[in-house]
Parts: sequence; structure tokens; C-alpha cells
Amino acid sequence: MPISKNGWEILIERVRQERRKGQTFARTISNYQVYHDGMEVDGLAGSFVERQGPGDNSKSGKGNHGRIAAGRYRLATHSGAKDPRKKKVKYQTIGYAKTADIGQLPRPAIRFLDTESRKGILIHPGNGYIWSIGCFNPGRSLKTPTDNLKFLESRLMVIALIDDMRTYQGNKFPNSNNKEIPNTHAVVDGEPG
Repeated sequence: MPISKNGWEILIERVRQERRKGQTFARTISNYQVYHDGMEVDGLAGSFVERQGPGDNSKSGKGNHGRIAAGRYRLATHSGAKDPRKKKVKYQTIGYAKTADIGQLPRPAIRFLDTESRKGILIHPGNGYIWSIGCFNPGRSLKTPTDNLKFLESRLMVIALIDDMRTYQGNKFPNSNNKEIPNTHAVVDGEPG
């Protein structure tokens, strides 16, 4: 599925599904690249980890722990429900914690819209093999199933995406959470098995 070459777009190309020895489920590895009106943005590329396929948006997360379907999705700022253990919001676009401590909440995130029955599909930091049910966790150098996401690196990658959206959008970028970011899309391509 190609990008439209209009606005801020992140192309997520799924390249493989893999399983680490001892893990009960597989993960999907994708490569991503950000574009401004069809032009690649230097430094805004990497890999994503998400759960196994096939992609499916027809069932909610409670009954569906796989990845979302390939497609084109609008993006939004996000502020989710409170983590019942810590009494704080886990993920947030505007107002995320400024410290890089893995336990500090809220962590930075961007939300996908148009996900049908799936709710709370985010780009957010990850750690280890995978750190999500249906979301996208960025990382670098994920060449084999034994490679891990590194939280500090992953967190900085999410922040770089948020900062670039804010710069690209200027005064059109929302000033509060849970608002659509105008002319901003994720294009998810591929269904490796």
C-alpha cells in the first residue's frame, strides 16, 4: 500500500514474523520511514515490533491479541485510562513524563484512529522482546528474534515522531489530547505469516 505523498505520513512495512525460543507467541517486525509530502525525512526511520498476525480489526483487544490489519490510519494525540496500580495515565502525547525512568508515567504515545473494533492502538515505547498487545513499539537493529527493544532508545524514537509532527503541523497541531492530528496518517503495509 503506497503513501499518498500528501501531508505527514509514516510508512510501516511489515517484513517478517518471528518467535524467540521459549516465547509462547510470535512478534512482527516492520521497517518505518516518515515522509513530508512524499519526501523522506532524514533520521525518522527505524523498526517497529508488534504482536503476531494475521492482522484483524474485527474483534476488540480482549478477544484479539494480534496485530491490526494492514491499511491507512489517521493519527491522533492520546491520553488513555489510568493504570489502576499507579493511579496515573500510562500513555499520553501532550504532557508525558520528562524523565526517562522506565517506571515514570505517562509515557509518550501517538494513537491510531479508524481501527474498527480495536481500541487504544498506539505507537509507544517498548522494552525487551515485546511490550504490547496490539501496539507498535519502535526500536533499532532488530535483526533476529534474540534482539531486544531498549526502553530509552524506544522512548526517544516516539518523542522524535511527536516532535516532528508538531513541527510539521505548526499551529494546526492539537493543543490537547485525544484530538485528531490534521493531515497525518500511518500506512501499514504487509501481512507476513
